[in-house]
Amino acid sequence: MRVIKISGHDLDNPAFLSDFAAAVAKIAAAEPVVIINGGGKSIKQLQDVFGIPEEKIDGLRVTNAQSLWITEMVMSAAVNKLLVRALRKAGLDALGVSGVDGQLLKARKKVAIQGDLGFVGEIIGVRVELLRQMLDWGLTPVISPVSADEKQQQYNVNADEAATAVAAAAAAEQLDFVSNVPGVLRDLNDNQVIPALTPAEVDALLADGTINGGMVPKVKAAVGAVTAGVQQARIVNLEGIQNGGTLFKGS
Repeated sequence: MRVIKISGHDLDNPAFLSDFAAAVAKIAAAEPVVIINGGGKSIKQLQDVFGIPEEKIDGLRVTNAQSLWITEMVMSAAVNKLLVRALRKAGLDALGVSGVDGQLLKARKKVAIQGDLGFVGEIIGVRVELLRQMLDWGLTPVISPVSADEKQQQYNVNADEAATAVAAAAAAEQLDFVSNVPGVLRDLNDNQVIPALTPAEVDALLADGTINGGMVPKVKAAVGAVTAGVQQARIVNLEGIQNGGTLFKGS
């Protein structure tokens, strides 16, 4: 099984969306695929329309009741169904769900020492048997990371974290983080991608500043995945989805 987390950065581009769906269809011909959709860009755009300021703590979007409503609408409806339609057009029997549906993903409130994140959650359980049943039926699940706790309070869950939780629980062979970056670069000036990294090598590159800025959370998510038991993880863009990007394996 391969889990693919797709960021929402380019999903408003019809050509990108079509190319992504075609790439997933090619992968799905050889192995089952589960998609986790992001959508932070669209959330911010809608918050701007409603005049809701964006606030982040440690890279996570603070989520109050109003922005939670927007997040669920964007992630579980607009972006999720956009992907489902594209995948079905590419020939896949895609099914869009959220973590709330069937309590596919069980969440709890995420606690940050830097401040209260509001309705931001973290995944503490995955209903793997339901996920595998969908795959056995020949479906390609597209999962919005919006999830709920046992009292059915819903939470905004970071899509990278949700993808890691799903891949680890389902013992996925590979987890791909697909965004607009080709991988971890040796030097921003020469655009040369580092083909593979271990957690120890990542620590060294974080310490010397080679990995910095927006690449830091992506790398930490990939390392977290292999640490949690996923066989391998990649940071990659659409162009490299077949065999490019930076591959992460355990030490």
